[in-house]
Amino acid sequence: MFIRSERLFLRPAWAEDWADVLAAIDDAAVVRNLARAPWPYRAEDAQWFVKRPQDPRHPDFLVTLPGADGAQVIGCAGMAPGENGTAELGYWITRRHWGHGYATEAARAVLAVARALGHDRIEAGHFLDNPASGRVLRKLGFTPTGEHRPRRSAGRGTIATCVIYEARLRGADNGDGDGGGDREPMRRAA
Repeated sequence: MFIRSERLFLRPAWAEDWADVLAAIDDAAVVRNLARAPWPYRAEDAQWFVKRPQDPRHPDFLVTLPGADGAQVIGCAGMAPGENGTAELGYWITRRHWGHGYATEAARAVLAVARALGHDRIEAGHFLDNPASGRVLRKLGFTPTGEHRPRRSAGRGTIATCVIYEARLRGADNGDGDGGGDREPMRRAA
């Protein structure tokens, strides 16, 4: 599955992408905000990541930025099985591309895929010391559930407190532009 958003191209990872993934994520400031990525992130980790089987109900994508020299890998966005049968949204963007709205744009594209796959509700979270991710989630129409969960961070090598959010993908006021709310509408997957 491929997704074209306004500025980005999201696509599956291929085996030959491992070096680009490694170069993009090889930053402790990025990895410390992720639950599953280890630190230090090694070539073996990137090779495993691009070769692992994909779950068709919970796809993830490399986030690429098309340009004159091709489409540079600048992050990843996708879904994973969450707690209680929900889907969980996750994303990361390279530090040099922070502050340009790419995380919001990529995650919005993934939410359109989640809706197309029939997911009604999706969760996401951020570590307490990463409020920028909370701002991304609120822009996407997520609301805090009021729950704080202890969550293992492989990058930190410890447990950290995670603030939990949810979004309803069906019905009014869910950020999809179908009625209700003043949130920015999500773009549909191409």
